[in-house]
Amino acid sequence: MNTKITSKHSIVSKDPWVLYMAFADLRNFVQFLPEDKKEGVRAEYDTIHATVQGFDIGVRVTDRVPYSMIGFQDDGAPFHFELKLHFDSAGVQGKTDFWIELDAELNLMMKMVLGSKLKDALDKIADGLASVSEGKMPDGVDPSMFPKGFNPASGFGNGFPS
Repeated sequence: MNTKITSKHSIVSKDPWVLYMAFADLRNFVQFLPEDKKEGVRAEYDTIHATVQGFDIGVRVTDRVPYSMIGFQDDGAPFHFELKLHFDSAGVQGKTDFWIELDAELNLMMKMVLGSKLKDALDKIADGLASVSEGKMPDGVDPSMFPKGFNPASGFGNGFPS
């Protein structure tokens, strides 16, 4: 059963090209993982794989539209999905209208169990990115979980273009 979920739109205090460049290279994601979560994670420019509870789960980039959208697809996951990150101009210099689309093949049971949780997760990601871009710690995030020297409250911290 095909399930489409769209996150809320959040205004991120960074230009679309800054966000695009940060997400375009999947190797960037590894540096933001807590040290105890990095083991078993392998990332290349177009793919990222992790071993989770003995299962190899991966994502690969399928589409890049410079500065406006990056498409991803499962590359070994319990169910097929496609994910698109959108970086639209918010009409103001230094601001981006950021939102996420998820298209997943979930059976009825998985849809009932995961449907609202996936929507909540996408909304939290959108809100969290907006918070971090303004130098705020996202709700429910413990700063000690980040690698030494990384401060997400610094408005993207190390590794993201400013």
